[in-house]
Amino acid sequence: MRITSGQANPRFVAEVSGIDLRETQDRELLGSLRAAMDEYAVLVFRNQPFTNDEQLAFAQRFDGVLHTKTSVAVLGKNRFGNEALTDVSNVGAGGDILAADDRRRMSTVSNRLWHTDASFEEPAGRYSMLSARVVPPVRADTEFADMRAAYDALDDAMKATIDGLQVHHSIAYSRHVMGFDFSPEEREKLKGADHPLVLANVRTGRRSLYLASHAESVLDMPVPEGRLLLRDLIEHATQPRFVHAHVWQPDDFVIWDNLATMHRARPFDDRKYRREMCRTTTLDLPFAV
Repeated sequence: MRITSGQANPRFVAEVSGIDLRETQDRELLGSLRAAMDEYAVLVFRNQPFTNDEQLAFAQRFDGVLHTKTSVAVLGKNRFGNEALTDVSNVGAGGDILAADDRRRMSTVSNRLWHTDASFEEPAGRYSMLSARVVPPVRADTEFADMRAAYDALDDAMKATIDGLQVHHSIAYSRHVMGFDFSPEEREKLKGADHPLVLANVRTGRRSLYLASHAESVLDMPVPEGRLLLRDLIEHATQPRFVHAHVWQPDDFVIWDNLATMHRARPFDDRKYRREMCRTTTLDLPFAV
């Protein structure tokens, strides 16, 4: 296994070669990958043609318990047959491109906002793993923002201001902002969760901002002031110096740490080109030993 840091963000993104994740069983090697995640936060693996079952098996080996209470899952039957496999695609069960007014498409358009996966759950999402099954012939990048570097760049006054603050995260809120609303029954399954605005990695101690479009309000702060603070921090954290764009190739497999990054999908002509991706996300629980 070889780890090569990226040229644009050498302390943030790395490409891993010489490994087939489908065959990776060794506990020591899996531990090395987790250590690399602590160092870089985003790892890129090329030529990883996962099947659904193989992706599920690897995600469970890598970090145990998988996130299933996704917004996609509450909207209808999952064409992958397992709620731990999130369908991040613009096609339906028959492979046809979704209509512009399809509720699944209307909801997932919000993925173009900066977000972290499953921040609206308790425990929150930890590692997301995205498999590129069908890549369009035009760029349809995913951008990542390094929330550790963004925290480090804050001045001492702002660090003191946000230390200890708690934020309520709700995917119903972020979808509503974009003009999509869940039904009362759907909202009941997506109640939201509270998390610290600043997190510390339990193994390295490195601190990071924990923000997202799902961040609805700062607890114990008036709503307008809290939302302005969150907006200012998101604008700070998504400056070009903190951002990396991943240009997808077929069979790419990218793992990122949701507790140290934000990400967003970049727009493309999704009414013309197919883009099929499958995501698994683990929950922030202690590693198995």
